[in-house]
Amino acid sequence: MTTVQTLIDERDINRGLSSFARILDQKRWDDLPTVFARDLTFNYGSAGEQEGMQALEAQMRQYLDVCGGTQHLIGSILVNVDGDRAESRAYVQARHQRRDDPAGAIFDSTGEYRDRWERRPEGWRIVRRDAIWFLHSGDPGVLATEESQLG
Repeated sequence: MTTVQTLIDERDINRGLSSFARILDQKRWDDLPTVFARDLTFNYGSAGEQEGMQALEAQMRQYLDVCGGTQHLIGSILVNVDGDRAESRAYVQARHQRRDDPAGAIFDSTGEYRDRWERRPEGWRIVRRDAIWFLHSGDPGVLATEESQLG
């Protein structure tokens, strides 16, 4: 039976996912702890298993600080709440544009975020994220650092 509290919890988790997309697109790295627990573990695929807020910020900055505008769309969200724990699955489509080239190359990533959440004193936080990538298209050089472009 769905309770009012469960609906509120689902809403809060949905808002957390929406906030995360905006944090990335606005490159507000200091706001990552409003969505993620500081003791989180995660796997975005490229660097394997990682843990902690510092590692998460480094992962995000590695790609997003070198590109121009981005838009992260998160949808088809499924949330299952069980007391002070929850799981969510959400599709993600991330568009990245080359820096200083508004009509230039883009790179798209499409996949799913599989998250485990815990209710903490500060609210719902992601304690585990697995990013499962379905496909990539476009120019991956959009996300390349200057050092990697030099050879």
